[in-house]
Amino acid sequence: MRIDQIEIRELAMRLRFRFETSFGVEQDRRILLVRVRGDGGEGISECVAGEFPGYAYETRDTAWGVIRDFVAPAVLGREYHTPQQLLHDVRLVRGHNMAVAAVEMAFWDLQAKSLGVPLWHLLGGVRTEVPVGVSLGIQASAEETVALAGEHLEQGYRRVKLKIKPGWDVDVVEAVREAFPNADLTVDANSAYRLVDAATMRRLDAFGLSYIEQPLAHDDLIDHAELQRQLSTAICLDESIHSAEDARKGLQIGAGRVINVKVGRVRGYVAARRLHDVAVAFGAPVWCGGMLESGVGRAHNLHVSTMEGFVLPGDTSSASRYWEEDIVEPLLDAVDGVQRVPPGAGIGVELKHDLVERLTQRVETYSA
Repeated sequence: MRIDQIEIRELAMRLRFRFETSFGVEQDRRILLVRVRGDGGEGISECVAGEFPGYAYETRDTAWGVIRDFVAPAVLGREYHTPQQLLHDVRLVRGHNMAVAAVEMAFWDLQAKSLGVPLWHLLGGVRTEVPVGVSLGIQASAEETVALAGEHLEQGYRRVKLKIKPGWDVDVVEAVREAFPNADLTVDANSAYRLVDAATMRRLDAFGLSYIEQPLAHDDLIDHAELQRQLSTAICLDESIHSAEDARKGLQIGAGRVINVKVGRVRGYVAARRLHDVAVAFGAPVWCGGMLESGVGRAHNLHVSTMEGFVLPGDTSSASRYWEEDIVEPLLDAVDGVQRVPPGAGIGVELKHDLVERLTQRVETYSA
């Protein structure tokens, strides 16, 4: 399959709510869509780099530049039979995983469409229904958090994740647990704590959490291993894991017992599948985290979540929870806490082209 053209498009979208984490507040989103065209077909993906370097060093602007200046020139006009061949040609791009992943993921979509099969067939998925949870940002009060958690549990979500940070942790988790003693409850610190805060983490052990996600530094495994030894609750590694090798090292030294797999963070599906296989070999469950994606990224997340090791509810909750109107159809909404994977070829969704055009802030096309 020859890659003839790559398009990058930036959309301005607004979340239905203010989403606060330990590293900042988000509501106005700049979504990057990447289209790869070849052999008369088109594949599409979403680059999950953010507006500011809070979750990762990549931003939408760095990703745009890396795709334009390095990835596109390396792959345009070339013939590929596998995604591995494409990745080989961009091997000299160190880091910038989200930028590289966006092109690789679009190629997977293109290839699946050319074969007339859903993407999950190529990924080796084993299911078409994916249990999902919900991620709740930091609210104005514990009472509001309890109310919001209750609303989503009533909607059938299989897991509630609470964002925490120093000063907003034990009391709010205690309040939610007291209100919902049987709920599958987790917390996510987004690297907000240090090892000296271990006493606070140990207090969270009392609440029967499924895991504590990325409590320590974004680039750390060693201190996570020490903290895990002090906790009965499993640590889930997120920002620390950028490859299958990172996963192996983290699981081998006991830095955590669960891994959040974000395809963009690890450089695409080839790397995500390797990471998945490492986790399965260690007996560590994985799940797919969200990055406030539009329906394009949400569809990709559903397809990767069909693989056998993805046994915990992910963050791919209903699109209507995030957007007044999503940019794809069919609408990807959960029913009783389950998302059904779109059955069509590739990622199984189509862009609402008129809406995409109205939301577009800039677009560039690079041709062979």
